[in-house]
Amino acid sequence: MIKNKIAFLFTFLMGVLTIVSAQKSGTLLEKKSIPIFENGEAQVVPGFSDEATWITHDLWVETEFDTDGDGKKDRMHVSVTRPGQTETEGLKLPIIYISSPYFAGVASNLNEIFWDVRHELGETPKERLHPNVVRTGKRPYISKSHIKTWVPRGYIVVHSSSPGTGLSQGSPTVGGDNESLAPKAVIDWLCGRAKGYTEPYGKERVKAYWSTGKVGMTGTSYNGTIPLAAATTGVEGLEAIIPIAPNTSYYHYYRSNGLVRSPGGFLGEDIDVLYDFIHSGDESKRAYNNRVVRDTEMKNGMDRITGDYNEFWAGRDYLNDMEPMKAALFMAHGFNDWNVMPEHSYRIYKAAKDKGLPTQIYYHQNGHGGEPPLTLMNKWFTHYLHGVENGVEEDAKAWIVRENDDKLNPTPYEDYPNPEAAPVTLYLEGGAPEIGGLKTEKKDDQGVETLVDNFSFSGETLAKAENTNHRLLYITPTLTQDIHLSGVPKISISVASNKAAANLSVWLVSLPWNDGKNVKITDNIITRGWADPQNHSSLTHSEPLVPGTFYNLSFELMPDDQVIPKGQQIALMIFSSDREFTLLPDPGTELSVDLDATALTLPVVGGIDAFKSATE
Repeated sequence: MIKNKIAFLFTFLMGVLTIVSAQKSGTLLEKKSIPIFENGEAQVVPGFSDEATWITHDLWVETEFDTDGDGKKDRMHVSVTRPGQTETEGLKLPIIYISSPYFAGVASNLNEIFWDVRHELGETPKERLHPNVVRTGKRPYISKSHIKTWVPRGYIVVHSSSPGTGLSQGSPTVGGDNESLAPKAVIDWLCGRAKGYTEPYGKERVKAYWSTGKVGMTGTSYNGTIPLAAATTGVEGLEAIIPIAPNTSYYHYYRSNGLVRSPGGFLGEDIDVLYDFIHSGDESKRAYNNRVVRDTEMKNGMDRITGDYNEFWAGRDYLNDMEPMKAALFMAHGFNDWNVMPEHSYRIYKAAKDKGLPTQIYYHQNGHGGEPPLTLMNKWFTHYLHGVENGVEEDAKAWIVRENDDKLNPTPYEDYPNPEAAPVTLYLEGGAPEIGGLKTEKKDDQGVETLVDNFSFSGETLAKAENTNHRLLYITPTLTQDIHLSGVPKISISVASNKAAANLSVWLVSLPWNDGKNVKITDNIITRGWADPQNHSSLTHSEPLVPGTFYNLSFELMPDDQVIPKGQQIALMIFSSDREFTLLPDPGTELSVDLDATALTLPVVGGIDAFKSATE
């Protein structure tokens, strides 16, 4: 502790004191600007804050791959913004690096570019429209994001367009190896190991003489995926990453437990749709890219018929690539993000923690996006990029924004899930077509309850209905105390279908449903999950269902950390097609659930004692 205090005092004094040097005349003195740190955070330095003195330039970094078929190694378009002192005073600084496929524009969001989801399960859907992206910008321009935040605090900000987008060469692969190796090349250049050029096909070299060789990455959504992609290469110099709502597996983004499932808000999107959406690179290379990547690799691998996990999807799952990863990980996500769902962050956070890497996680209660408070990001980068001993590695591992709190005021916890959470198993008590029960004691010999699929009814409508044969609904007694859920709910279900294929959707909701004017995003839907009964025994191999035969399957719902207030009831809703997420076959498929062989497991803080205290 004394050592840390001395180190901090020394760093602080070095920031406050100005370094004075004599000019050539020996009579006029000049004050030099250097980074300043207070309370473990990099502070805004007046000398770094004058935008007129910032230096901005573009270059192209050579990679180790050729994905556009021109016989030349692809070069990534990079832009740099740095304080003028990196030129006038020879100052070297660490880098905040952001990469994206979106910087040069995207395709129009027309319905025709999405797959038609209105067909029977197992049918080949009709072809969709392939749009062309019109690249934006008349000059080499990438982005100004993050610059005003980090340059005044003593960082250099670097942007790059990902392969096959903007002025970067190559082809987009949406999670292919080149999207990991491209940011690796840029980091290698920042550390003096790769070649940079002034022109896309020129020979004049550019060096990052102003770089300390310490790099951090951040970004949101796809821009948050790329930091993880870079980190899985184990590249030297990438010290820390802060991915925000990252897509960590394209299978988990477009499939759920064998089921073809769209990301929320983009019904009918699939990996080839995203490819078309971002393909803003060189028009002369697009035909080759389309033929090789979209119309061959993706077409042969994505499999919208069975939804099985295969080599194509495994190659786009960053969990499989984490062995070389060394960077410190600060993950951020929203528990109600139904686009890039919260499992994406948790699975990587858990794996990084199991590897012994420095980790923290920030969860808020809202939807897609939402970066951590600047003070937390600042401490993370200050420690790992500037080397300041600010104790960040001893801080809370989990920061969670509680339901009624501001996102800038998260509650610190020892970890996520809450270490005090324990599994509580609840059993079904029949009641269809009305409402059944969720009990801690199992009731035997209840038999079977059946629902009839009909996608025309929304999940909300089904959850609010007192009587319907289109869903099964089981609820706890009214809570007399708050219940804190923290972790990953799971369902084990025995189900039969009257057809060879069926959707299976599960929602966990809080009832009564709140239809008021000031409804919060946490008021109604607790979490959700989906699965394909055809994958009951294997995620990599589905088999047609034998009508009337019961199959046992278990799967996880999305991670959550939520306090369900007293006066509410926790409800498990089982239905078939989810009109917001799944394929939509004609109504009429029947699903039957064996009540005796079905159970829900909830991660309850305080375990069974807390649950019973709130429900008995």
